[in-house]
Amino acid sequence: MIVNTGRVSTQQRRYGALAGIAAAAVAIGSAELVAVLTGARSAPLVAVGGVVVDLVPEPLKQFAIDVFGVHDKTALLVGTGVLLAGFAALIGVRTLRVPLVGYAGIALFGLVGAIAALTRPGAGAGAVLPSLVGAALAAGVLRRLRAVLVPAPWPDAPLVESTVPSLTGAREVAEREGAAGREGAAEREGAAERRESVEDRGAAERRELADREDFAEGRRRFLTGVGVTLGAAALSGFGGRWIATRRGVSDARAAVTLPAPASPAPPVPAGADLSLAQLAPYTTPNSQFYRIDTALVVPQVDPGTWQLRIHGRVRNPITLNYADLLARPLIERDITLACVSNEVGGDLIGNARWLGVPLKDLLDEAGPLDDADQVVGRSADGWTCGTPTALMRDGRDAMLAVGMNGEPLPVQHGFPVRVVVPGLYGYVSACKWVVELELTRFSDFDAYWVPRGWSPEGPIKTQSRIDTPRSRNRLTPGPVTVAGVAWAQHRGIKQVEVQVDGGPWEQATLAPSASVDTWVQWSWQWQATEGDHTLRVRATDATGETQPSQPRPVAPDGATGWHTLQLTVR
Repeated sequence: MIVNTGRVSTQQRRYGALAGIAAAAVAIGSAELVAVLTGARSAPLVAVGGVVVDLVPEPLKQFAIDVFGVHDKTALLVGTGVLLAGFAALIGVRTLRVPLVGYAGIALFGLVGAIAALTRPGAGAGAVLPSLVGAALAAGVLRRLRAVLVPAPWPDAPLVESTVPSLTGAREVAEREGAAGREGAAEREGAAERRESVEDRGAAERRELADREDFAEGRRRFLTGVGVTLGAAALSGFGGRWIATRRGVSDARAAVTLPAPASPAPPVPAGADLSLAQLAPYTTPNSQFYRIDTALVVPQVDPGTWQLRIHGRVRNPITLNYADLLARPLIERDITLACVSNEVGGDLIGNARWLGVPLKDLLDEAGPLDDADQVVGRSADGWTCGTPTALMRDGRDAMLAVGMNGEPLPVQHGFPVRVVVPGLYGYVSACKWVVELELTRFSDFDAYWVPRGWSPEGPIKTQSRIDTPRSRNRLTPGPVTVAGVAWAQHRGIKQVEVQVDGGPWEQATLAPSASVDTWVQWSWQWQATEGDHTLRVRATDATGETQPSQPRPVAPDGATGWHTLQLTVR
């Protein structure tokens, strides 16, 4: 068993760290269970993660998107969990020697989580409960595990090392006692002394055995306690998340029947999809459509209680519910959306068939004032984007979308209602889970991304990409089909050209497309020769503007440059 001697052994530090991690797991797991009642965004891991998303420097945020793509949120939560585990391990070790320091660390964790939860949009006083309850339970668990590690009452004496911290330590004690006995026997040189030495060694061996058994029992109790604690934490954490999912809006979404559009989309032209391996399909399946947003937990918005306010600098404020929206004439259109974070050649882009209510009609009813040059969309989670009012009313198919590829919007893509505006990057137009449209002025309000260094307006730039072949492909000399996609939403693509090894630009063949608001597939036949080759692609939009060659980063308003591919033919 572990007792107080004033020092902390390496083994005890490990056990202390394990105790701290177990306590943190209890804090997170129990908080998830409480968050079932107070809302998923009040869970400390999610709340702190949300603050990190808001405050992290923009280059670091873009780095995360570049590296992890649509999995950036998962990476953030995992990274936050790893940092928390490290902090908890330090707390556990410090608690062995100075208990109050460890408990102060847990209190700090609870306070940070509570404050973070209160900063989330729409948070009420109850948002602090998950963090506070989690911290209280974690402190209790840590105290209990410490009592197993340090059975002597604390803080009577400085801690900590087992008299027999390991078998090696016990053997050393016995050897020292045996040596002392032998020295005494040599000095006294008598049979009685030798008998006493034998008795001393026997007593030492008995003490060693007893201490060894005590230590083994204490270790078993501790490890059993840690195992039970981690199991309970996992059960409550995953159970809480499962219950929250079951209480989501999947059933409500499944019950939605979308009306037929008053203005259906024309059929996708024959040949629009070249159906080549590795080439992105013309219509992106919902399950493969990219998702980039700031929501660590997907908002669960009940269509039965959803409302949209159109207000601000308008003559006639409007409030609509979901039934009102579905009762209006709907339009159906094929529209390609792109993220401003998409690097040249990147895949943060997708094409879908959207169903919704024209925004022009709604804005015309609201009657924007003459100086209302910005429409601020607000999401249910508080995120904002600012769209030029004129571009929502200039005749393009800007809409409040309720459907995507023939079904109600997927929850992760904005159910029940989102904004879709052709020709603009998503950060200035694609407000998911939208609950508010406020007419204002660019000079009066900066939407979420603008103070973080992005342009207030974000028209999509002309871009093209090579999808096939790819650098990892094994190519042989002879004919090779080079193909990809190009886009210039609301302008359309006029021409795509391919260049090999810095030679002349060769014109590719464009497949048909549904409209100027979608991307277009292209292909070109290359007579590949043996060796290493460099392929480039560039597109020209319908206005005659060719995408620039100069590489520029995604910030502040979208990347530029030609997609370049290195290939080896053998």
